[in-house]
Amino acid sequence: MREHPVTPVVLAAGEGKRMRSRLPKPLHTLLGRPMLDYVLTALEEAGLRNPVIVVGHGAETIEAAFPGRGRFVRQRNVSGGTGDALASALDLLGDDERVMVLYADMPCLTGAGLARFVEAAEASPAAMLSAFFKDPSGYGRVIRDDAGGFTAVREDRDASSEERRIPEINSGLYLFQVSDLRAHLGTLGTENAQAEAYLPDLLAILKERGRGVAVVEAMDAEEVLGVNDPLQLAEAEERLRWRILRRWMRSGVVIHDPASVWIEAPVTLEPDVTIEAGCRLTGETRVRSGAVIGPATGLHDSEVGKRSTVVRSEVEGSRIGEDVRVGPLAHLRPGSIVGDGAEIGNFAELKNTRFGAGSKAHHHSYLGDAEVGEEVNIGAGAITVNYNGETKERTIIGDGAFIGCNVNLIAPVTVGPGAYVAAGSTVNGEVPPGALAIARERQRNIEGWVRRRRSGGK
Repeated sequence: MREHPVTPVVLAAGEGKRMRSRLPKPLHTLLGRPMLDYVLTALEEAGLRNPVIVVGHGAETIEAAFPGRGRFVRQRNVSGGTGDALASALDLLGDDERVMVLYADMPCLTGAGLARFVEAAEASPAAMLSAFFKDPSGYGRVIRDDAGGFTAVREDRDASSEERRIPEINSGLYLFQVSDLRAHLGTLGTENAQAEAYLPDLLAILKERGRGVAVVEAMDAEEVLGVNDPLQLAEAEERLRWRILRRWMRSGVVIHDPASVWIEAPVTLEPDVTIEAGCRLTGETRVRSGAVIGPATGLHDSEVGKRSTVVRSEVEGSRIGEDVRVGPLAHLRPGSIVGDGAEIGNFAELKNTRFGAGSKAHHHSYLGDAEVGEEVNIGAGAITVNYNGETKERTIIGDGAFIGCNVNLIAPVTVGPGAYVAAGSTVNGEVPPGALAIARERQRNIEGWVRRRRSGGK
């Protein structure tokens, strides 16, 4: 998308009282990303660079969350309204600049929509973006004259009952010449329900001064939805979720029961991936072609290779090779790498473990801080005892080894290639290649013990 000679000014100074939260409103998240991040990304996609971001409440927290994403300026009077917020940015703007003014609480904006607005209003000294809502409650209404031209914006609290029936709303996106802002921002009055300087009033002032004001209707009203409370946050998040789901399904990903599936924006899916019901894919997750995820599976910051299957399991910060089967009810914790053709089964857990190609851990096992070779069998209940109370130690299991059921491998320990560890053993020393390790007490039967115990020793 081509660069536009327009400087964005993002208003992010409001307190967001209706959120009822200590967290600044621009930092509330949708699909794992802060609200302001969506706005800044849309600007970047539209070719609108180097934004000025006006902050007030929670300024330091917001600035720390977005280093290098714009030029921050603090609103001089945080109770002065949007007019004062914009005036606070003027010191960073030149008289010959043209600015786009928008709000930080509009996460559904798209780069294409912003670019279209700039291009449609290119010839006008000032412009606003409008939309038509079935329920315009809470939004300022666009007042037009008999010829359909712009007259004013009436805020919902100040509108008459007749004006409240107007379905065309002010989105809060504007284009201005900086020279007009310098000349007229100071003339904004506060004769309204909020006793604040309303930025939309500037459009009416410019109209009276003979400056043309264009009203551009948004192609998709969904893009301009604002977020003022937790309910609207959830509604916006749902729209963004469906936007992502539609994009992946149109690119060849099969998603069964999409209403139950959550996929965050950074996730990458190749064609011919299948996502079953109840899955949640987050962070920098990548799923390769032919893989089947779910049902009821979570992937976070992980990679799943071609044709692999992950069923009713949780995978965090891990890499799964090709033709692997994980689950049901397995847990791969950060730092785990599973080789091609391996199998991780019921109630098996890996943590910071490299699990070799073709190896199997089917039942109730824990492998932490381990190096497991290829074609290794891990029996039910086998555990690497990796923590001594102070440090984590590693276990090494060579290719082709067989670890029996209910085995404890007390790290640091090495089991050589092709070695066997007998069921029920607790091993704390090296097992040579090809050897059988048996580390358990010899069975001893005490005849009549139960009868004597129950009769008090008689």
